Amino acid sequence: MTLNVSNLTVHHGAICAINQVSIQVQTGSLAAIIGSNGAGKTTLLRTLSGLNHPTHGEITWNGQSIIGIKPEMLVRKGISHVSEGKSVIPELTVQENLEIGALWRRNKKEMNASRNSVVDIFPRLGERFSQRADTLSGGERQMLALGRSLMSKPELLLLDEPSLGLAPLVVAQIFQSIRDLTTSMGITVLLVEQNAMGALKIADVGIVLNLGSVAVTGDASALIDDPQVRTAYLGY
Repeated sequence: MTLNVSNLTVHHGAICAINQVSIQVQTGSLAAIIGSNGAGKTTLLRTLSGLNHPTHGEITWNGQSIIGIKPEMLVRKGISHVSEGKSVIPELTVQENLEIGALWRRNKKEMNASRNSVVDIFPRLGERFSQRADTLSGGERQMLALGRSLMSKPELLLLDEPSLGLAPLVVAQIFQSIRDLTTSMGITVLLVEQNAMGALKIADVGIVLNLGSVAVTGDASALIDDPQVRTAYLGY
């Protein structure tokens, strides 16, 4: 179930946010998408999840075009998007937030199995099942956002800035959890991050966006060692 993006162009009014982007992400791999603010990272994820509409280009998942398909239908096709800002519903409990992630699944036994799987990955959520989401710490909310996305049993997970605003120790835990999703569950992950070094350290592939275009792509560890990438994006 390779993700193929070919010559993708996306406009916001007169502004070209994504310009002729072509990438390929293999099944079960973790691709880190890095770049400065305004590079088009979030726009790319939103287009892949159906929230933005491309001006031109093609996106295929599992050999089928996904352009023009509504976001809720893409979830049913195995594509889940966790947007920036710990996207949980504050007034609902941990359990209620998780169950929202599986609303379209009618089989309660499967939903319970998914919930148990999420708690295995994030035990802290199990300890706070009946707590409202707005009582959780920032790291716990991010775990809940990830957990809710896993309730739909995704095959492709799009993550936008999951480390934003979190303490370094919590960031390390979240990154390790993301790496485990790929390694143990075989989920294909596209990870957008300002924390470029942290993202590349756990990724298989690195994709550098600059002003809406792909500047560099390649093995993540090779990008860490690339002097130009280090200077421009890793800060050393």
